[in-house]
Amino acid sequence: MALHGFHKMHGLGNDFVIFDARKAGLPLDSATVRQIAHRQHGIGCNQLIVMEPSAQADFFMRIYNQDGGEVEACGNATRCVTWLAGRDVTIDSAGGMLHGRIGDRGVSVDMGEPRFGWDQIPLGYAMDTAHLPLAWEMLDDPMAVNIGNPHVIFFVADSNAVDLERLGPVIEHDPVFPERVNVNVAHVGDDGVHLRVWERGVGLTLACGTGACATAVAAIRRKLASSPVTVHLPGGVLEIAWAEGGLITMIGPVAHVFTGEIDL
Repeated sequence: MALHGFHKMHGLGNDFVIFDARKAGLPLDSATVRQIAHRQHGIGCNQLIVMEPSAQADFFMRIYNQDGGEVEACGNATRCVTWLAGRDVTIDSAGGMLHGRIGDRGVSVDMGEPRFGWDQIPLGYAMDTAHLPLAWEMLDDPMAVNIGNPHVIFFVADSNAVDLERLGPVIEHDPVFPERVNVNVAHVGDDGVHLRVWERGVGLTLACGTGACATAVAAIRRKLASSPVTVHLPGGVLEIAWAEGGLITMIGPVAHVFTGEIDL
């Protein structure tokens, strides 16, 4: 029996099982990831994270969704692994190079520059990503942004009134998004942006860091908000700062829940 240690952590309820594989390899496949992530039959998490060696950063962060598929970016997980490292770090990922810092207000992460080209999202064909000429029932006029992974953002009168559990998977799997897409619905209030997210490969989530970044960028570009943007998610609050042409910075809390060992 070979036991592997792990950490259970969350950022605003967006929860992770994190393995540190910088010194020894980890035998994972999609079926094993699904088993570990299962809420009833496994440890349970939105994403499974593996910290691996990197020649160009402090470590490489590999990210798997609940469905066993590997994805490019996860903002809340980036803050969690920064906390585990216990210091300021550079983190290589499939979505690009990231920088994490620990401060008095929580953990902050530079999430890179947003990408807006239709082929960078990616979309199935060329169109204006600032105002996609697409609609799904009451959801129309979305913006598309890539924050290391693809997002589509809808601004609505009341994000809580949208049946995201029904429409989320429809939009996620629409052929116009060849790599599927994360679906964000938001409304702007006096206290900031209120956001709900359907995360590809996961479903409805209490928080999505890259979704908060994508939505803040979209709100700034549409002049609905100014930087820094306070983003209210079901699990809590993130602060997102961004200026045109610059890096996105996300600040928020993380929590370490427990450590354990598992026989893979």
